Amino acid sequence: MLIAYWIVAGLLAVLYLYSGGVKIVRSKDALRPMMQWVDDLPLGAVRAIGVLEVLGAIGLLLPPLAGILPGLAFAAAIGLSLVQVGATIVHVRRHDTIWLNLAVLVASIVVVWLSTIWL
Repeated sequence: MLIAYWIVAGLLAVLYLYSGGVKIVRSKDALRPMMQWVDDLPLGAVRAIGVLEVLGAIGLLLPPLAGILPGLAFAAAIGLSLVQVGATIVHVRRHDTIWLNLAVLVASIVVVWLSTIWL
């Protein structure tokens, strides 16, 4: 279970570090070609989502690696699952394809389950 956690959590962390980092540093015009939904939200909300994604990714990896409050990985996994539920709702409302959102949601739920090893 430990190896499965590191594989799935590591992949999820890479995805969220990239996605969140891009939302934090790029302008709406730069984000629009890959994330058309940014026009539906104020830039501050897009940046906040990016910060939540980056913090969640760090929370999946850093506490277990450092051995300090490793239970925070469980909280981070739940938080990222909630972010993904919100993303899926946004894409459903926009009539976008949601297969990637659902795949990431399933992966984040798996990480919630796997992160119970830290509790």
